[in-house]
Amino acid sequence: MNDKTETALSSDPTEVRRQKLGQLRQTIGDVYPAHFHRTMTNAELATKYETLELDTESGDVVTVAGRVYSSRNSGMFMDVHDASGKIQIFSHKDTTPEEARNLLPMIDIGDIIGVTGVVRRTKRGELTINAQEIVMLTKTLLPMPEKWHGVSDVEIRYRKRHLDIMTNEESKLRFQQRSKIVSGIRRFMENDGFMEVETPMLHSVYGGATAEPFKTHHNTLKLDMYLRIAPELFLKRTLVSGLTDKVFEINRNFRNEGVSTRHNPEFTMMECYWAYADYEDIMDLVERLFAELAIKIHGSTEFAYGDKEISFKGPFKRVLMPDAVKEATGIDFLAIKTDEEARAAAKAAGFEVEKDWTWGECLAFIFEEKVEGTLIQPSHVTHFPKDISPFAKEVPGEPRLVERFETYCNTWELGNAFSELNDPEEQRARMVEQLEQAHARGEKAKQLDDEFLDAIDQGMPPAGGLGIGVDRLIMLLTNAPSIRDVILFPARRAKAD
Repeated sequence: MNDKTETALSSDPTEVRRQKLGQLRQTIGDVYPAHFHRTMTNAELATKYETLELDTESGDVVTVAGRVYSSRNSGMFMDVHDASGKIQIFSHKDTTPEEARNLLPMIDIGDIIGVTGVVRRTKRGELTINAQEIVMLTKTLLPMPEKWHGVSDVEIRYRKRHLDIMTNEESKLRFQQRSKIVSGIRRFMENDGFMEVETPMLHSVYGGATAEPFKTHHNTLKLDMYLRIAPELFLKRTLVSGLTDKVFEINRNFRNEGVSTRHNPEFTMMECYWAYADYEDIMDLVERLFAELAIKIHGSTEFAYGDKEISFKGPFKRVLMPDAVKEATGIDFLAIKTDEEARAAAKAAGFEVEKDWTWGECLAFIFEEKVEGTLIQPSHVTHFPKDISPFAKEVPGEPRLVERFETYCNTWELGNAFSELNDPEEQRARMVEQLEQAHARGEKAKQLDDEFLDAIDQGMPPAGGLGIGVDRLIMLLTNAPSIRDVILFPARRAKAD
């Protein structure tokens, strides 16, 4: 529609659209028809007619559909986009019936239309459809954001993701890539012999990780429940059952904690358990998975994140946590015998530690402070303190450490893995100790998961376990600066009145 007609209707763009909608209801009836069948997508069209010569008609009649992104010469030329790409529509008195051309003034940017016509390539090389029929499929009542700048306000981008994707090719591509990555994880795990299962998202007892849960209430059962913070304890029961020796789940977890560029209270993990394997087998699995995903997205194990060049080509660097801390600070934790000595050594080196911290908590804290920020290329950090690892087996000959690793890249933790503890008495003792510590911190709602412990009493095979933060991995692979850039609809604060 041209500016003069629009001004005649109203000066309010939204009101203009409502007036046009009223006119369309009177003239064509159903403005939101339920049935319309296109013969191909815009991408399929581009592929099929890739070799069509300049200034040539194919003679083929096709039907396409999509959203109008631009209109020129009073609608004579329109660019119509579907999810796969765009096609140019040409409406002229020599090729387009008057009934179809009469619809053009009623079409606004953002409307969804269907077009049937003959495929041709213009003298300038633009693949085009000479319109023979135009159908209004959806009349939009709100103007689209200005095309060339899109949605620049970050808050609006996250709150109104549909507008962000509609006007930002980078965001659209990123979420298409997210789908490929999640699908790629699933195919990799299945091809490696893992069986996918689904475990409950509502737990009567929360566990499997240390985190603040979201609380809800089951009305029928009259039971307070918690949104899942980790699927670990249910997946391990699957190993106990003998259903499969290799199990995985791509799951949504919920932790009622802070928000940052790398943290979101609702997030996606891939968690797996592999009977008769250990943490070194899991390291190999991680390397193979990461390499395959990088190749799937970038065609190579090498890719850029910001100004860094990242390589997912294995093997990744492996470093023991005590060795990394000693190299960074000079503190040899393996030579320190007691919690008191550990706290004193940390304070002497300038670190502020709590008066009740254990040897392992001091070691882990200094690692986070001095080493994490140096891990740019993918690295497996192994031999974590047992104090902070209640589900991992001890390192032979060093009972203060466990067979656990975390995979880091770009200074971020991407994965966490153990040689899983399957000694039922040791598991119970560690969980009781963890519970007592939680209660001492004021977490009175924390309970012992007796059903899980009962299952472990039945006998769980030795196993390697892994959890991967899918959102952070997607951030890396799609060059996203914030976790909210890879979550389609991140939680936002309520809008101010």
